[in-house]
Order: sequence, then structure tokens, then C-alpha cells
Amino acid sequence: MTSAIEEKDAIREVMAEYCFRLDGGQFGEMAALFTEDGTWETAFGKATGRQAIAALARDIRARAGDSRPRAVHLVTNIVIALDGERAAVRSNWTVVQNSPEGPKIGSGGGYDDQMVRQGGAWRFRHRKIDRFIAS
Repeated sequence: MTSAIEEKDAIREVMAEYCFRLDGGQFGEMAALFTEDGTWETAFGKATGRQAIAALARDIRARAGDSRPRAVHLVTNIVIALDGERAAVRSNWTVVQNSPEGPKIGSGGGYDDQMVRQGGAWRFRHRKIDRFIAS
């Protein structure tokens, strides 16, 4: 049996992997962090199922074009409420981008996550992305 601290740390690891994979353009690998029937809800669309999530992520990146500056997602203010094999997670996110003037905040907002532990690993069942700051 693991402690609440270990469970919360494992959830934070999944959240970090999501950012690394999304920023790196590894959309299939990012979608693998969701349950098979997981939902990804963004300002640019909503997708359910891993294949649909990866396709939406690719579409969002394609709409941004190849000229999109390198971006890094930062996640802060993480609050995790554990309930056995489930967790409700709230956090804030900020995207930092390169620009001709130097690094700038590109956008920011909040994540509202419902996570479940399946096969010993935490997965997103539902991730809702709210955008509060847009450039």
C-alpha cells in the first residue's frame, strides 16, 4: 500500500509527462496518459478516446503552423484530492514562448482534472483546460 504522498507524487509525474510530451510534439504518447475513454477538453475542441485526443493535438499544432515558437508549459498551484483509486486535481498552467523580444508569456489558465488509477498507473479520465490569459 502506498502513502498519500506517494500517490500525489505519482499524479504530479503524470502531469509533468503530459507537458513534456505535448511540448515535444509527441501527441500519441501524450494521449497514452489518458484512459482509453478519456476526454480532453480544450478551447480548440473536445476529444474522447486516445486516438481522437492525439488527432486533436496534431490539429491544434498544425493550425498554429510551423512558425509557432517553441513553447514550454509550466504547471503550478497543484491541489490534489485523493479518493481511493480516483483523484480530483486542480492546477494552473502558463505557456512561455520565444519571441523576437525574448521569452514571453503566451497564455495561461487552469486545469481541472479527474484522474483514475488503472493497472497501478494514474491516468487522466477527463482534463478540462480553461484559458484565462491569451496573447
